[in-house]
Amino acid sequence: MERKRLFEPGDLVKSFTGQFGLVISKPEYEKIKTKVKEGKRPGYFFAAGCCEVIDYLLQVPVFFEDGTYDIMKPVNIKKVKDDPQSKTSKLEKMIQQI
Repeated sequence: MERKRLFEPGDLVKSFTGQFGLVISKPEYEKIKTKVKEGKRPGYFFAAGCCEVIDYLLQVPVFFEDGTYDIMKPVNIKKVKDDPQSKTSKLEKMIQQI
């Protein structure tokens, strides 16, 4: 039985501070976390002593347009239905260059 997810890799999201980001897959996250700085923006997931479990339900890995990433809490991001000026393709190109 497959678990329901709130977000899927490839979803364009916007943080409550107005920054656009792209939900990334687990393999992309593993690659990015070694090469890119963590943004630690408001709303990122932090729990001391807690293991990191990417489940796209409570912990959502997001690559942001400023070139940083964060594991975000889902209450602090929302899906963007319309793609303003093809932000998704811009973010995908940034990820490929890493």
